[in-house]
Amino acid sequence: MVTLNRIYTKTGDDGTTALGTGERRPKYDLRVEAYGTVDETNAAIGIVRLHTGGMAELDAMLGRIQNDLFDLGADLAVPEREGKAERLRVVASQVERLERDIDALNDKLTPLTSFVLPGGTPAAAYLHVARTICRRAERVIVELAARPGEPVSAAGIQYMNRLSDFLFVASRAANGNGAGDVLWVPGQNR
Repeated sequence: MVTLNRIYTKTGDDGTTALGTGERRPKYDLRVEAYGTVDETNAAIGIVRLHTGGMAELDAMLGRIQNDLFDLGADLAVPEREGKAERLRVVASQVERLERDIDALNDKLTPLTSFVLPGGTPAAAYLHVARTICRRAERVIVELAARPGEPVSAAGIQYMNRLSDFLFVASRAANGNGAGDVLWVPGQNR
């Protein structure tokens, strides 16, 4: 259980922040950037959910994803270390559930004949914003994982990769299962 009695601690006034291990890192550290961008993805999904009240199935999926993103933030904030007891980690079953949700939404969509431009309903447009933030988070996480001494769970990387796919499919679901998609017309404005 998390207890937050004091919101400001003043410990970050020197430009550092604490990882879940207690280790202090500069606020511009790539690991801090990784979990911060995951948090930004979560906030964007929160905005999406302001527009999914009439879409109970999609809203429930997004609620589960928001919780998973907090799990991923916790995972990233506590790097795996040899000989240390395991903390909360994103696991394969979370990735698998996301894949099932993608398949469930995708089964109802009309086939695509072109790339989709961000737009349509407010929910769909905000899902595209969340998708692009998610892609940025994934790039930062992959860069972090490539650095020596900066372990990142494989399931966490997979989760973010699937999440961007989910958000794309969800945007189409929010656009009347693809009927309201705004399609790219190559060279239209030449």
